[in-house]
Amino acid sequence: MQETQQAVRLESSPKIPDGLKTMMQKQGYHFVGRHSAIKTCNYTEDSMRLEGATCYKHQFYGIKSWRCMQSTPAIGCNLACSFCWRIIPEEIGINWNELNALGNWDEPDSIVEGLIAEQRRLVSGFKGREGTDLQRWKEANDPAHVALSLTGEPMFYPLMSKLLDAFHRRRISTFLVTNGTMVGALKKLTVMPTQLYVSIQAPNEEVYNTIARAKTLNAWQNFHGFLEVFATLKTRRVFRLTLVKGVNMVDAKGYASLIAKGRPQYVEVKGFAFVGGARSEDRHLSYEQMPRKEEVIEFANRIAKESGYIVADYHEHSKVVLLCADEVSAQRRIINFEK
Repeated sequence: MQETQQAVRLESSPKIPDGLKTMMQKQGYHFVGRHSAIKTCNYTEDSMRLEGATCYKHQFYGIKSWRCMQSTPAIGCNLACSFCWRIIPEEIGINWNELNALGNWDEPDSIVEGLIAEQRRLVSGFKGREGTDLQRWKEANDPAHVALSLTGEPMFYPLMSKLLDAFHRRRISTFLVTNGTMVGALKKLTVMPTQLYVSIQAPNEEVYNTIARAKTLNAWQNFHGFLEVFATLKTRRVFRLTLVKGVNMVDAKGYASLIAKGRPQYVEVKGFAFVGGARSEDRHLSYEQMPRKEEVIEFANRIAKESGYIVADYHEHSKVVLLCADEVSAQRRIINFEK
């Protein structure tokens, strides 16, 4: 298949290379099995205090930030987006690819149980922290949500439907984030996540090729095929835009065209953050390319005007504007995810 062809020669294995694993561990990643990982989100930590900050998903969709796991069943990615704050293996001299390592993947139930156990270990130290609310801390030990978005491309994991089912059987809602190139994997899904995100890197092919730096052939074409399938799915669908000044913060009409094709109920328009891997000299980005609050809101309004979507909310700390397809979507955005 075209979407699995590699532009460079990479080692194919689900086992994380030791050098990459060591570097990620230093950055706070904890590993489960051979290829899954979890890391405590800052909002999970903060929200265990009553006065602490909560994430945009808490504000937009009603989840409890302190009950959410930030994780992934796959570390590798077939894109190398310049704005990504994660480690890109090739930038540290590691050529590695999880794709097509069929037959060597961990079982879904073992991944879920491992992630829950590791999450409990990660939050255990917050019980004695000054300001921690003990009720929230107890709830944090009983996760109700999982964001499959920590790093990499989660759709690499070939047993995604069974993984989603394993979470749902434990009454854990799922927020799956994909870069929108794995159309074949999307077509195979028989279990839908609670909410399916697709990252929208650019409004047109020229900008996409500049910012996404795809490792696979025909990524832009696969992306369009993905959106066609995405539009038909019976689940909550979301576009996520990360805006970088001077790069992809252009062509609101182009973004509106993609919205028309994918027909998400929600669009999150977020400002780029110059942190982590994005600070690498190889990315050629700068602090000045982080858009100000006013710029994010202004561009989100331009997209809303072009697409017919409505501006429904804004999360101050994350600089994220929420657009909704219509008033009905806006009214239904906060739903009861709780066990």
